[in-house]
Amino acid sequence: MTYFSDTPPDANEPYAPGSGGHRNLGRTVFGYVLLALLAALVLIGAYLPAPYAIERPGPAFNVLGQNNKTPIITVSGAPTYATDGALDLLTVELLGSPGHAPTWFDLAGAYLDKSQNIVPMDEAFPPNQSSVDVSRQNALMFEDSQQQATAVALNALGYRYKMQLYVDSLAKGGPATNKLQKGDVILKIAGKTVQSIDGLRAMVQTTKGQPVNVDAERAGKPFTVQITPVKSQGKWRVGIFAGSRFDFPIDVKLQLADVGGPSGGTMFALGVYDKLTPGSLTGGQMIAGTGTIDQSGEVGPIGGIRQKLYGAVRAGATWFLAPESNCDEVVGHIPDGIQVVSMKTFTDALTAVKQIAAKKSIAGLPTCSAN
Repeated sequence: MTYFSDTPPDANEPYAPGSGGHRNLGRTVFGYVLLALLAALVLIGAYLPAPYAIERPGPAFNVLGQNNKTPIITVSGAPTYATDGALDLLTVELLGSPGHAPTWFDLAGAYLDKSQNIVPMDEAFPPNQSSVDVSRQNALMFEDSQQQATAVALNALGYRYKMQLYVDSLAKGGPATNKLQKGDVILKIAGKTVQSIDGLRAMVQTTKGQPVNVDAERAGKPFTVQITPVKSQGKWRVGIFAGSRFDFPIDVKLQLADVGGPSGGTMFALGVYDKLTPGSLTGGQMIAGTGTIDQSGEVGPIGGIRQKLYGAVRAGATWFLAPESNCDEVVGHIPDGIQVVSMKTFTDALTAVKQIAAKKSIAGLPTCSAN
């Protein structure tokens, strides 16, 4: 096939309409248009922000070990014992934030990756809360989860302690503004004793927007206020950022920087229990897990469990402890190489770890199954 003629065309030859010259010109124009469209798509995909964020597996932290050469769990005031194996606390990374959204290319990659999840930006960052508010709330929940976890482990070992839930700060213009103050101790919601931040949230949801009495204490003096919750992002809220204070008989420190949220509670509780009991709780096995926990020992649901399953596999774990209330998200999404046990309470988690250590099997233990 010849692409170029050896003999140039006669300059005097007429240029007939519909000749090959016009067809070549049309193809050239079409090519340039197509190239321009492709370039525009590349620019849009690379630089145009998308109104979404991406959840993906974050690092795993063995709570029995160290982070940046600092032990994650330290105890003083009681004997501690050597441990081995791993109790991995799992995290989820969030790619994107208001003003720094991922690109459409990022979203395309996430869509094709089973370990990643795409969520609307206003779901990850509620529009009525600043990023500072979200970070503050996550930090408070993480701190509370550590305290709740310590309480659970110490309670299982026969220790006794006191706890107070207090107002750390208030949402600006929220329902609790001018009714509660920073430092107020929260005693009851609708006549029921509050035992944790998760418990406070659950009680607020039961109001379904109806006014509710909050019993509190300020400078040692009890008082009662009525607060009407408002709905935001599908949940009823009273505009309180709460914290918890425990008076433990021994000093337990849980140190893990740049991690937020309450989902590490169960693994922290297992780690503290292991440190305070002779022998190896894990039997040298690599066990990962997730789940909130309150001082009663109840394990609650968490977000991003599919990303955490993949994070566990990447960390080398072969066993996974999942909240029973997350089982609907687990079924059909378990990566190869890991076995999952479901749990409702700290006792369930402890039983599972002990059996895995002794038998290297989850036979007979509750697992996630399709309804």
